[in-house]
Amino acid sequence: MTKEELLARLNDIEWNDFEVKEASGGIPKSMWETVSAFSNTEGGWIILGVKEKKTSKGSKFIVNGVPNPEQMEQDIITTLRSRTKFNAPISCKAMRYNIDEIDILAFEIPLSPHRPVAIKSNGEVYIRTGSGDTLATDMEVDAIVRDASFGAKSEMEVPGSNFNDLNLDSIASYRSYLRDFNRSLSFPTLNNEEFCRKLNIVLSSGKLCYGSLLMFGKRESVLDALPNFWIDYMEVPGDSYATASQRYTYRMPEQENIWESFQLIMHRLRNFVDSPYIEGPDIFGKEDNSQLFCLREGLVNFCAHSDYFASAHPTIRVFDDRIVMQNPGRFILDADEFRSRVLSMPRNPSIIKLFRHPKLSENAGYGIDKILSWKKLTGKAVTFESDMLISTITYPLASTKDSRQRGENNGENGPKSTREKLIDLIKENPKITRASLSKKLGISSSNVQFHIERLKSDGIIERIGSPRCGQWKLLSD
Repeated sequence: MTKEELLARLNDIEWNDFEVKEASGGIPKSMWETVSAFSNTEGGWIILGVKEKKTSKGSKFIVNGVPNPEQMEQDIITTLRSRTKFNAPISCKAMRYNIDEIDILAFEIPLSPHRPVAIKSNGEVYIRTGSGDTLATDMEVDAIVRDASFGAKSEMEVPGSNFNDLNLDSIASYRSYLRDFNRSLSFPTLNNEEFCRKLNIVLSSGKLCYGSLLMFGKRESVLDALPNFWIDYMEVPGDSYATASQRYTYRMPEQENIWESFQLIMHRLRNFVDSPYIEGPDIFGKEDNSQLFCLREGLVNFCAHSDYFASAHPTIRVFDDRIVMQNPGRFILDADEFRSRVLSMPRNPSIIKLFRHPKLSENAGYGIDKILSWKKLTGKAVTFESDMLISTITYPLASTKDSRQRGENNGENGPKSTREKLIDLIKENPKITRASLSKKLGISSSNVQFHIERLKSDGIIERIGSPRCGQWKLLSD
C-alpha cells in the first residue's frame, strides 16, 4: 500500500480489510483481536498511530503517530512470528509512513493457512464482520476449519466406497448429455465402470472421492458418508413466507444426488422465466443466451460451491418476486474478484469439472459474467451476500406489475411476460385448450400447466365446467 493509497483510505471509512488504532500508549490490546480476525477471514491492514474521532457526520481520522516506531515494529513482528501470542505463527508485511513529520505503522495481515488462528492465552477466535472484530461462535469456528481445506475436502477418498455406490441411472443420464454435447468424452465403447474410471469418477484406488459420490451416488451411500446431504428446493406463492397464500405450491422430493437434483430444479426454474422452450437433453440448448442460461450458470455454481460438510444444507426458494439460492459456506472472493480472475477457485473442484464436461458451465472462472447478464435481460441486478456461514445469490424476478409498466412505457407492442400473454389469450378465447396455449406461446404443455396452476392459486382464473367441454373464467383484471 502506497502512502497515497493510505491517505485515501484514511479519508474514507474503515472497511472489513482496513482498521486504524491509536497507539500513543504502546501496542493496543485490541490489535491482537484484529490480527486473529484478519487471519481467519480475508486478511487486511492494521494502521497504528491514527485516532478515530466520532462526529455527527461520521468518523474522522486524526494522525497522532506512535512512540518509538522502530521498537514497536520489531516487538510486533517478533510476537507475530513466535507462538507466544497465537496458536500459529503469523506472517506479515510491515510498512512505516511519515505524514506531516509524524510516524505511523502499517501491518498487512494475510489470510492464514493455519486457520483457525486463536489467541493462545484464552483460546478465543475472532472473525471480521463489517468493520469490526467479533468473537466467533462454535459453528463459525467449524466453518473456518473447513475453509482452511477449501478446494481439497471434497477431493478426499470416501472410506470403503467403490463403483457399486454409484447410481447407474444417473451415470446413464450423464453419458447421454456427453453424447450430445461433448462426444469426445462419452466413450461409447466403454461399459459404465470403465467409463467412470476414465473420467476419474472412480479413482485409481477403486474408491470414490466425496465429490463423485455427491454428484452421482446412490442416496443411501451419500447419506452414509454425509448424513446432512439435501438440496432443498421450494416454490412459495408470495413475496415472503408471511404473505404466501399457502406455505408452498411445490417442494422437491429428496433426490439421489446432485446430478438428479440439478436436472429437476432446472425443469422447475424454466417455469419462472421468459425463455423459448427447446426440447432436448440439455433442457434448452447449449448456445441459449436467455434468462434460463443465467439461472443455469448460477445453479451449477450453487451445486459446485456449496459446503456439503456443514450441518446446514443448500436451499433454493422461488418467491413471486425473486429466486434465492443460499449455500452453507462463505464466498471465498467477492463478485468483483470473481470477474478479474482467469481461473476459478471452486470449493468442490471435481463437481465443477463434472459439470464442465457436458458443457453445462464455463470452462474457466465462475461464469460470473453470465450470471450478471441477468440485469441486461431483465433490468434487475443479481445481488450477492455472504458471511462466515452462509452465501446467498438473489435473482429478482419481474412481477406482473413490472411487466405491465414496461408495456405502458413501450406502447402497445411493449414486452409482456408469459403469464400476461396467457391471460390475454384466455380473454380472447375462454374455451382455448392447453394444447393451443402451448402452440401460441411457444412453450411446453407442462409449462402451460404450471402457469395455469399458479394463476388458479393466485385467484386470477378458474375453470368452469368439465376439463373437456368447460371454459376459463377470469376472476380479476
